[in-house]
Amino acid sequence: MTPVIIRASSLGRLFDCPASWAATYIEGKRVPSNGKAMLGKAVHASTAVYDQSRIDGAGITIDEAAAAAVDIIHYHPDEDVVWDDDTPQDVEKIALSLHTKYCQIIAPQQNYTAVEIQCERLEISDIGLILTGTTDRVRETEEGFSICDLKTGKAAVGPDGKVKTAGHAYQMGVYELLAEHASGVPISAPAQIIGMNTAKTPASQRVGTGEIAGARDVLLGDGESPGVLEYAAKIIHSGMFWGNPKSMMCHERYCPIFSTCKFRK
Repeated sequence: MTPVIIRASSLGRLFDCPASWAATYIEGKRVPSNGKAMLGKAVHASTAVYDQSRIDGAGITIDEAAAAAVDIIHYHPDEDVVWDDDTPQDVEKIALSLHTKYCQIIAPQQNYTAVEIQCERLEISDIGLILTGTTDRVRETEEGFSICDLKTGKAAVGPDGKVKTAGHAYQMGVYELLAEHASGVPISAPAQIIGMNTAKTPASQRVGTGEIAGARDVLLGDGESPGVLEYAAKIIHSGMFWGNPKSMMCHERYCPIFSTCKFRK
């Protein structure tokens, strides 16, 4: 069995629509980026600069770190962006607001030990997969080391301030494996999701955190039933990439084979 390299962040898309996943990650087809994606990248970039500065003791201010978000939004030579209803100015305004709230509310509560931990190669030979990807953060808690993942979206944080964690366990499990392999630090504490609402009004741009315990059990299985990675391997090695026309991502904006997909008929 020839090992297949997959990005950890792509697992959700594989299970959502295998045909779209294969077109993107095996055939290399792409669609232009969009305002929502650029917003997520911008907030990831600026908060990473701020958190790394705190680890290094470099003293970069919140406003200084925010420049990284502006750079992502306005200067992106490596990709095309279709803004649609979102203008760069609108996206910048939301990104800067979320960046500031994160730095003032979330960051002071954290004891980060690493930012943007990249794992080039983690081979799981018995199922023929090689995992690669980046974990947003590793933090130290009273229970041990934990990974943190930043997620932006219109419904990332509910009106009650709670972060929606359902459905993210296997992705967190992958990030735990990658972070542990890349850093050599045992990841034993519950994974944390840091949610940031991308609403247009400051009052609705909530930030919050939520935890997921036992994420790797979902990913690797429990000895009695297979884990998500085994299901993923079977889909990939079978080459049977069916389409899902009811997917929320079934749109020309997100899928590179939307116009030619036979499953939409």
